[in-house]
Amino acid sequence: MADNDLQQSPDTRVEPWERDVLRRLAESALTEQRRSRRWGIFFKSLGFLYLFVVLFVAFGWVGSRDSGRSGGKHTALVQLNGVIDAEAFASADNINAGLQDAFEDKNTQAVILRINSPGGSPVQAHQINSEIRRLRAAHPDVPLYAVVDDMCASGGYYVAAAADKIFVSRGSLVGSIGVLMDGFGFTGTMEKLGVERRLLTAGENKGFLDPFSPMDAKQREFAHQMLGEIHQQFIDVVKEGRGSRLKEAPEIFSGLFWTGERSIELGLADALGDTAYVAREIVKVEELVDFTPRENLAERFAKRFGAAMAETLVKIGGASSVKLR
Repeated sequence: MADNDLQQSPDTRVEPWERDVLRRLAESALTEQRRSRRWGIFFKSLGFLYLFVVLFVAFGWVGSRDSGRSGGKHTALVQLNGVIDAEAFASADNINAGLQDAFEDKNTQAVILRINSPGGSPVQAHQINSEIRRLRAAHPDVPLYAVVDDMCASGGYYVAAAADKIFVSRGSLVGSIGVLMDGFGFTGTMEKLGVERRLLTAGENKGFLDPFSPMDAKQREFAHQMLGEIHQQFIDVVKEGRGSRLKEAPEIFSGLFWTGERSIELGLADALGDTAYVAREIVKVEELVDFTPRENLAERFAKRFGAAMAETLVKIGGASSVKLR
């Protein structure tokens, strides 16, 4: 091969300055690529943060009470919705916490307890009733009014009886002053299926009201006696709360319930009126501030899942619960 063939053509020779330009262009491209990647990560993180904040606001994950309180006088509101139970949101712990905050706020002129409940645990209802009476005694200048929405029955009315006054709508359902214990019996089904119940106990009444065993007459009588005692406690609370306003009518404590208008005639309620009416016309302070504790989504799921599991286990185990419903 000739020497001139080994020599590089002048047209393809790369000068040092050209190499420097190419190097700088490559470094610039790499730098821009890294910068774009960093900005992409930043904006993605910002998007996730925004979504996280939206979910906190939308689902109430923060778990705080009303943060929009004004500095002026107001009518405090606490809402009792649903079944009154230790594992439900309408538990004594939650409702009492809201009531305490409402009474202790220096700008509270009156407290409205807005109730929409079919009842529930007699223990939880009694704890709320007792706390209302304690707070009323500690804050004699701050009245508490119960306002009924659709329903204020059994345990719900047990709570309402502690209020200074009870306001209802015409179509509200009020009353159901009674106690029940429910369960199931499977003895006939077991006989048809040829299933034998093997229950071993230490203590003759340990298998009390077992749904897989025949009903024992003594245990039935004991259950009726216990329900009667709780019923009498309920009656005493209502009589103490309503006083002379309560009419002498035997059906009041029979477990029946009435419309709002009829409940006023019987002395179970005082007047017609909703939340806005009571704040505007009775308290004379129209601004409402909600002191109801807020439950976050995680707590709600955990409580409902736990309550469902516990209820299933109780039913499987055959235990019965006493309810003001």
